[in-house]
Amino acid sequence: MAKFSILSALSRKAGQPNTVNFEGGRSFTQTAKLEFVSILITTFLGDEFYRTEKQTTARIRELMGKVEPEFSAKAALYARNEHGMRSVSHLVAGEIAKGVKARTWTKSFFDRVVRRPDDALEILGYYLAVYGRPLPNSLKKGLGAALARFDEHQLAKYRRDHGTFKLVDAVNLVRPPATPALTKLVRGELAPAQTWETQLTQAGTADNTAEAKSQAWAQLVRERKLGYLALLRNVRNVLTHAPDAVDELCAQLTNEQAIRRSLVFPFQFLSAVEVLEKGNLAGTDKVMEALNAAIDLSLANVPKFEGSTLVALDCSGSMAGRPQTIGSLFAAVFVKAVGADLMVFSDDARYLTFNRRDTTLTSARRIGFASGGTNFNAIFQRANKAYDRIVILSDMQGWIGGGAPVAPFADYQRRYSVRPRVYSFDLKGLGTLQFPQERVYCMAGWSDRVLEIMQKLDRDPDALVREVEAIALDQTAN
Repeated sequence: MAKFSILSALSRKAGQPNTVNFEGGRSFTQTAKLEFVSILITTFLGDEFYRTEKQTTARIRELMGKVEPEFSAKAALYARNEHGMRSVSHLVAGEIAKGVKARTWTKSFFDRVVRRPDDALEILGYYLAVYGRPLPNSLKKGLGAALARFDEHQLAKYRRDHGTFKLVDAVNLVRPPATPALTKLVRGELAPAQTWETQLTQAGTADNTAEAKSQAWAQLVRERKLGYLALLRNVRNVLTHAPDAVDELCAQLTNEQAIRRSLVFPFQFLSAVEVLEKGNLAGTDKVMEALNAAIDLSLANVPKFEGSTLVALDCSGSMAGRPQTIGSLFAAVFVKAVGADLMVFSDDARYLTFNRRDTTLTSARRIGFASGGTNFNAIFQRANKAYDRIVILSDMQGWIGGGAPVAPFADYQRRYSVRPRVYSFDLKGLGTLQFPQERVYCMAGWSDRVLEIMQKLDRDPDALVREVEAIALDQTAN
């Protein structure tokens, strides 16, 4: 799944806070569209600090009742196809199937929201679990068209033969147009998909399983059959099953040309780092050293921003967990790659400097997090120079000093005769804002596109709004 991306330009309505957030602090309501997209590109439908999975699901359904069905469909396509969000797109697709009738675009939507065969399985599974049968015709036709797009390799990879709801069950339900690949699937004649994953599966069924897996992993690494991102996803497997290949693994991880060619960003190393820290395998120190070096090399892929930048990182108690990890690495990357100043804030705010000799990851890990509250006012009270842009990383649950920093932000602008662009990252998509002013952008989600989106906003304040709204819903007949 993808981790972090963006939202649209903020509502330009100035004025006083008109709601309270989860901490009781004064804040601003988002428009229904803004909040809806925010949730879709930030949530994986799990329990969060302030909200349970059940509450998030209920809120998505509620917001779908407040926006046009076409916007719901566009947002789901945007979340799935641009940012790789799966579960929420399945939920929205299921709700559209239930609530939208006699629209010419629905069949095309169900076709396009499916990127992998198991997307169709999940959408069907959601609809059947929540609403049961019969299935709407538009859903059957759209998912059928999607399933007919896939070749034998794709169907074999996601057929889930050992699951309770198999791909062949989905085919029997929606009855897609017949293709040679689907015919083989239904008849049980589909050959196993030949991927590096199946090579490992086959090793797992050998008589000498441990030795076969060791040989398989070593061969995959030494023959360079894993792409760069696949290497990152499987560092623990290589350490576990093929420790003799660790030197080759490290050499590939630190290959500068491969890093440039893959366009990998520093944030994409997080999962590999975290999974190594959970174990105590031989060779871990050597691989961690390689990952540290690789993250620094990947700074070359970070786009440049003109002018001066301040990054303000929320270090309060509610940031614990994934937001803390993402926020601290983002801050370190901006300091290292863009030359930004760093400020940390909770009850108050202060500037923080890094040791230039530390790696990016080491710098991120040295940012301390507190158990205090969240004071957005302090950012602008402590800022001591004019900035062209201010990047704020938080869960947006400010409450100290009343919450939204309307007056301190205005005072800062007057004090330094500056009108910075403010990128306000909501790391949890909880539905309230801290800034209603012009040139302030509420952003949410996390992916390798986030920096590209920031560059777009630097050039065009309405770029993201247009990006979502410009998605065309095919007007083909159902």
